Amino acid sequence: MCGFVGFTAVDYDQETNKAVVKDMADRIAHRGPDDEGFFVTDDIAMGFRRLSIIDLEGSRQPMQNADGTVTVTFNGEIYNFQELRAELEALGYVFKTNGDTETIVHGFEAWGTDVFEKLRGMFAIAIWDAPNKRLVCARDIFGIKPFYYQHAGDRLIYGSEIKAFLAHPAFKKELNREMLPQYLCFEYMNDSQTMFKGVHKLLPGHFMVLENGQLRTECYYKITYKIDDSKSLEEWADEINRVFDESVAAHEIADVEIGSFLSGGIDSSLAAYCMGQHAPDIKTFSVGYDIGCEDKMAEIAAQSDFEIKLNELDDATAFAEWANLPNFQTQVSAQEFLDIVPTEQYHMDEPLGAPSAIPLFFVSKLAREQVKVVQSGEGADELFGGYWIYHDQYEFEKYFKVPRPLRAAAGAVAEKLPTFHGRRFAMRGSGGPEKSYQRASMNYMWDEIPNVLRNYEGPCKPWEWCKPHFDAVADQGLDIITQTQYVDMVSYMPFDICLKADKMSMSQSLELRVPFLDKKVLDVALQLPTACRVTDEHAKYALRVAASKLGFQKKVAHMPKQPFITPLTVWLQTDEYYNRIKEAFTGEAAQEFFNVDYLVQMLDDHKSADFTTVEGRGKLKMMRIWNIYCFLCWYEVFFGASSEKLAPKTNVA
Repeated sequence: MCGFVGFTAVDYDQETNKAVVKDMADRIAHRGPDDEGFFVTDDIAMGFRRLSIIDLEGSRQPMQNADGTVTVTFNGEIYNFQELRAELEALGYVFKTNGDTETIVHGFEAWGTDVFEKLRGMFAIAIWDAPNKRLVCARDIFGIKPFYYQHAGDRLIYGSEIKAFLAHPAFKKELNREMLPQYLCFEYMNDSQTMFKGVHKLLPGHFMVLENGQLRTECYYKITYKIDDSKSLEEWADEINRVFDESVAAHEIADVEIGSFLSGGIDSSLAAYCMGQHAPDIKTFSVGYDIGCEDKMAEIAAQSDFEIKLNELDDATAFAEWANLPNFQTQVSAQEFLDIVPTEQYHMDEPLGAPSAIPLFFVSKLAREQVKVVQSGEGADELFGGYWIYHDQYEFEKYFKVPRPLRAAAGAVAEKLPTFHGRRFAMRGSGGPEKSYQRASMNYMWDEIPNVLRNYEGPCKPWEWCKPHFDAVADQGLDIITQTQYVDMVSYMPFDICLKADKMSMSQSLELRVPFLDKKVLDVALQLPTACRVTDEHAKYALRVAASKLGFQKKVAHMPKQPFITPLTVWLQTDEYYNRIKEAFTGEAAQEFFNVDYLVQMLDDHKSADFTTVEGRGKLKMMRIWNIYCFLCWYEVFFGASSEKLAPKTNVA
């Protein structure tokens, strides 16, 4: 696991470019504290930071072929590199290292851009093809590893993290203000754009080529369902166990010790269990909370009709004992949680309002004290049908039988009325599946955006950001549940789930591997009938049956899907949180972007919300509050007074 940076050498001389690329690489030293390397010519500057995992003494980057015509920087792991190496050796290529990077070097020589489809793993790659003076870049099919770029004329700046771009004197830092409504609706950016104007993400399963100043992008892999109704649920469960165990084994390749995250839920438990079957004494790592607020917690616990699970450490402990796995734990206090937000947003690069990123930061810190690599359970929900939105779609599929004009009229009426039970359903059901896609746990409904944003003229139509994804899968003849899973896989998963997994783990120089996000596991998931994924009573149905077949305790194999809930809902009612967030909500940046009175009223409503009644709990606005607070912290880091320390260090004429 590593990080890279680079740019076309169109602005400065070689000596200046060497200084610039070094400054850029230093900004992401946390991604690779073990080594650094650079390649600078009159055409290109490439920088690299290495976290040594495989072939510790060799495989330095940037890496070249024998005659220096191909130069590669690569972030990630290729799990089938040994098979590809054997294939390339049969073609006459000679290898000098024992790592996976050289497979990409010779693979590009042999197959050109076709090499990307052959790779099994997580990767972001930049290749300089010297004879053709072209830069070729690629990203894995799931978007596990990040790749950012800004293209302006002959200049292309690229890298693993946007913060590195700030070291380039010619980089124009500008807020992409037009993305704020999208961020507020989703908590992430739902396409290739970022909150930095002109900075894009290379999409998963795509490669791009820069040649003669022209940039073209191609899709080399598209997720395509091929439903197979010939197998029973039990047979599919056996197939899942087989392919996932093989994936975990493939993801264990390393020349350093590896471990596993363990939340106590089915996804991370499966990964940890399989690792434990392959090697003794695999270390597992879990995070929980030092919640405090004992009086408030007692009040919540007394409500028979209301339950909120704030801590998973008991589940993780119980599973680790059952599976005979060593388990190391850490707890995050309210103070630690609140204090780390600016650091978290700095490492995130893009504002992200997901509270679950913070426990991921702390469990990564814990794991890095003992190992360099961990496996985790990300991706299981998207592939196997774990989110409650898929159950929502059952109801919408029935509702969509109502003529669309009637649904549109009902939604228009509901949008004009005060909150009532069923209002959001009517609004979400007033269009096609791209409109019902808005999660029940989403931050702001589209009708709220004019209230939140200052001088916003609107209208806000978040479904228009989702529609291209639904259009892309429409020709596959799939039901709405499967369409929604596809959209999650190409948007929510890379733009939220994988983003925070990579950035939080790499902030601690920890490589995080995700065995569910594997080509062979995906191939099985794309064949599963809908009834093996989601039913009226089950989520991840076949996956849970698979866990049961391994002997998992019933409460793990059949535990209802729960988000990684943080105690923020309670903490936001304390004076410490209230005062600090109110200070941000009434500050200069907040006044520039938001209707401050609306923010403060929302914060006051949450603080006074009463857990004892349904109406009282309706005032809880944790996700909405946190979404805006995270943006304000991110804005201060990258555009406020704090950003001065991120200015370029290289003096240019």
